[in-house]
Amino acid sequence: MNTDKIVRNSLLALSKAIIFSMPQKNFTTSEIANKYMLRGDDKFTDRGGKCFSCGFGKTILTPDNVTKEKYFIAGYDSNNPAQGVLDDMFARAVYIDDNTGRGGVVICSVDAVGISRRDINRIRKLVIESGKIPSLKSINICATHSHSAVDTQGLWGEKIFKCGRNEAFMTRLCKLTADAIIKAYENRTDGKMFYSVKQSEDLQFDCRTPDTYDPNITKIRFESFDGSKNIQVINFASHAELLGSSTKNISADFPAYMIKEIESNNENCEVVFINGAIGGMISAKEIKKVYREQIDCEAYTKEFGKNLGAIVNSLTDETELAPIINVKSTGVDIAAANYVLILARLLGVLNNDISRVRSKGVASIYSEVGYLELGEKEIGMFLIPGELFPELFNGDFLSEKESANGTKANYNILKDLGDTKHKFVVGLCNDELGYIIPDNDFFLNSRMPYINKGKDRFDRDHYEETNSTGPETARTLLEATEKLIRSSR
Repeated sequence: MNTDKIVRNSLLALSKAIIFSMPQKNFTTSEIANKYMLRGDDKFTDRGGKCFSCGFGKTILTPDNVTKEKYFIAGYDSNNPAQGVLDDMFARAVYIDDNTGRGGVVICSVDAVGISRRDINRIRKLVIESGKIPSLKSINICATHSHSAVDTQGLWGEKIFKCGRNEAFMTRLCKLTADAIIKAYENRTDGKMFYSVKQSEDLQFDCRTPDTYDPNITKIRFESFDGSKNIQVINFASHAELLGSSTKNISADFPAYMIKEIESNNENCEVVFINGAIGGMISAKEIKKVYREQIDCEAYTKEFGKNLGAIVNSLTDETELAPIINVKSTGVDIAAANYVLILARLLGVLNNDISRVRSKGVASIYSEVGYLELGEKEIGMFLIPGELFPELFNGDFLSEKESANGTKANYNILKDLGDTKHKFVVGLCNDELGYIIPDNDFFLNSRMPYINKGKDRFDRDHYEETNSTGPETARTLLEATEKLIRSSR
């Protein structure tokens, strides 16, 4: 047996021993994990209501004691305490109801690198148990994936196995996000909804082969009958990491400046940004200069956001949506082959809901997928709990000869599911499972899997695997989504 195999097997044996020696209090059940997941519509309908009702709410999440309390910046290196604030972290929520009597839907965006499903459910619990939103059928909360926001996951603390989450901050974040959702409901009014789509103008870059991404900028816009409300939901796929690893200031990154540009050029306007399929990894055009600190990162962040906002403002060729909203969600059990993440959970760095029942020696993570339709077969939104590789959406996989492990990808891709005219991914939605990678290009370091990045036979880096739950995740999520959509008709 070679040395690499001995090391690998020793690490796996150690992780199994730890998993199965931990007391039951460290684990949970699917019933508990799914308790506050509203499942949505049992069956989808093509029959609309009289009109849409829509409302917007937001709250500032930025702590007001940044210089007195230690808050770690998430997304780059660990042990990077914030020293100031460039722009605020927000929770922004939109409430939508088609007035069919089937209930309303919430889409909420939080300026954070990612939020675990356990914390998502803490927010849902506050909203549901407040009793302030009757007939609510779905609550969906997404992270914008800002790499300059306060650590909401725990991975960027002082040391690698010391949690970086500030629990007082997280309790406050959950409460304020719930407040934003309730405000959105309370501020609702009647009106019309439209959508428009445009391809980005050379704004994106794919850091890993294959070179593929969703270039679309999608705008969903609500306009109240009395002209008092102009609410926009924007979907675009890019890592919010433009301030670079040297930043010491809390920020929402480019989405803050995109939103500022949109709102400053539209009367009575409020905006929610939802990120897309950013695995692979999809970032901004000049990201390599950001990585190498060859650029004024603050200036570039603001410029990128402003340019993106200007494109959104140019989307005037709109299609009106019939007042129909269908949504459905289901819990998913993810086999977590990444023992490093499971050990981090058992050590209290992460706080995902996990189980050790799925198969001997392998823990699993409780997560969820969802699917939302707007209009009469107009828009289909795949609610994905992590950073999906775009080829799992569009089918642009590496071939058998090109892939890291020499196999062919065999998936029913998301783009082929459902029958709506326009489809897109909502990433980091209701959980953050890390990178969701096609199994034919999933490649691990032979000596220290999930710790050190691997290099395949083409000398290509496979960093993303170290921040993934494992090679089964993509298939599990796509198959669960397909089953969910089939069951909705």
